[in-house]
Amino acid sequence: MSFDSLGLQEALTKAVAGAGYEVATEVQSKAIPPALAGADLMVSSSTGSGKTASFILPALQKVLLSRGDNTKRREKGVVYGPRILVLTPTRELAMQVAKAATIYGRFVQGLRVATVVGGVPYPAQIAALRGPLDILISTPGRLLDHLQTGKCVLENVEMLVLDEADRMLDMGFIDDINTIADHVPAARQTVMYSATFAGHVGRLAANLLRDPQRIDIASHTDTHENIEQRLHWADNHHHKNALLDHILTQRDMEQALVFTSTQRDADQLADRLAEMGHHVASLHGGHPQGRRNRVLQGLRNRQLKILVATDVAARGIDVPTISHVINYGLPMKAEDYVHRIGRTGRAGRNGLAITLGERMDSGMIRRIQQFTTQNIPVATIAGLEPKSPEPKMYAQRPTGGAPARFGGKPSFGKKPFAPRGGDGFQHRGGEGFAPRGEAYVPRGADSRPPRDRSPFDRSAAHFEPRAPHGGDAPRSSPFDRPSKPAGFAPRKPGGPAGKSAFKPARPRPGGFTR
Repeated sequence: MSFDSLGLQEALTKAVAGAGYEVATEVQSKAIPPALAGADLMVSSSTGSGKTASFILPALQKVLLSRGDNTKRREKGVVYGPRILVLTPTRELAMQVAKAATIYGRFVQGLRVATVVGGVPYPAQIAALRGPLDILISTPGRLLDHLQTGKCVLENVEMLVLDEADRMLDMGFIDDINTIADHVPAARQTVMYSATFAGHVGRLAANLLRDPQRIDIASHTDTHENIEQRLHWADNHHHKNALLDHILTQRDMEQALVFTSTQRDADQLADRLAEMGHHVASLHGGHPQGRRNRVLQGLRNRQLKILVATDVAARGIDVPTISHVINYGLPMKAEDYVHRIGRTGRAGRNGLAITLGERMDSGMIRRIQQFTTQNIPVATIAGLEPKSPEPKMYAQRPTGGAPARFGGKPSFGKKPFAPRGGDGFQHRGGEGFAPRGEAYVPRGADSRPPRDRSPFDRSAAHFEPRAPHGGDAPRSSPFDRPSKPAGFAPRKPGGPAGKSAFKPARPRPGGFTR
C-alpha cells in the first residue's frame, strides 16, 4: 500500500516521500489505520520491518490534529507535559525513535521532541520537560527518577507506546512501567510492540491495554531470506580469533558488527583489533551517552568499519551498510540471536550472520536452532578447519530413528544412557537400592561384615567402638558426659604433667571415634 492510502495528512506523506519511502511495509499498512482510529494495539514485528514508523506516524497525526483544535491548545508558561510518551529499553533505541520523529515530522510546525535517557546530565532534561513538549521518548529508569522528583508531568498524555516491551521486562523494568502507567491518564491510547506476548508480557498487556487489536506480522521462525547464516566451529579461543581476523579482512565486508557477551570482552576485543590496524570502537552500557553518540555517528558516517558491542547497546542500531554480524560471544537468550542478526540485511540489502562457536557453546546453539526452528549451516575456511570433531547437537539412538536428547544437554556422540541391571533400575553398588516395585529396606546391623577395630587403629587404647547401627545398645548423645572417659583418648602416652590428658572425640570412618 502507498502512504497516501493510509489516511495520513499531507504534511506526513510529504515527509515520508522526502525520506525516500513510497510503499508502506506490511506492519505499517496493518498498524497505521487502526492506530489512527485510536485503537489499542498489540503488535509483533521483526527488526528492520519499519515498526518505528508504524507508531510514530499516528503519533505525529495526533500532534497535527491538536494544532487545529482550539480545545487542545496550550497556554504559554503552563507545564502540560507531552502528548505522546514512548518507552524504550535502551538509549540507542530512544535516539533512533527520536530521529525518526524528527524526520517524519519535519513539516509539522512547532514540533517539539525530547529524549530522557540515562548517562545524560539532568539539567538539560529538566529544562526540556518543563518547556513546551509534544513527544517524549524515554527509558523507564530515568523517567521514573524525574517522576519521583516531580519534574515530569504526564497528566496530558494521549498516546503511550511501549517499544520492545519484552526486552524492557527482561531488563527488570516491569515495576517502573507500571508506576509510569499509573501517572498516565486511563483514557489514553496504548500501543505495545513485542516479539512475544507470552508470560509476563501478556499479563502486562492485559493490565495496560483495553480491547486491543492483535497484529502479528513476523515471528522468530522467519527464514530471514536476505540474511545468510553460517556457523564456524572453533577449537579454542586462539582458533576463534584466527577465524575472526580472516572474516574481517575479506573484501566483501563493508561494515561489521561484532557481538560479545560482556562489556569487558567488548573493550578487550576492540583494543586487539585496533592494534591490528582496524578502524574499530566498542559500544556498551558502561560508556557515557556522549561517547555512545559519537561512536554511532562514526559508524553511520563510515568512519568506523567495525563496531564491537554488547546486546543491550546494540538495540536500536539501524545502519544499512552493516554487511556482517558476527557472534563472537553467544547471547544469554535465544531471542537475542534474532535481534542480533536483524542488524544486517536492512533496507532491502543482503547480509551475512556468522556465529563463532566453541564446544562449550553447543548448548546455546542448540537452543537457538530450536527457537528459530532452523538449522544454522556449518561452514569452514580453508586452512582454518577445526581439528576437533564437530559437536553433535543431538544424540542418535543406536537402533536408528529420530534424534534423541538426554537430560537437556548435548551428548557429543556418546551412547545413550542404559540401566546397568535388567530390571529397569540403575544400580549403584547394589546395597541399599532396590528394583522398582519393591519396598526399600534399610541396612541392618548384620548387613556388613563385622570389624574388630578401625583400619586407622594404632593401639587398642586409642579407639573405643560406639554402639552399632541398629543394635540393641542405645546410641549416646554427643552431648552426654559419661562418668568414665569413654570415647576419649590421651593425646600422647606419658604426656607432660599439668596438661589435660584428654581431648574431644573426632568422628572417624567406620563408626569409631578417636
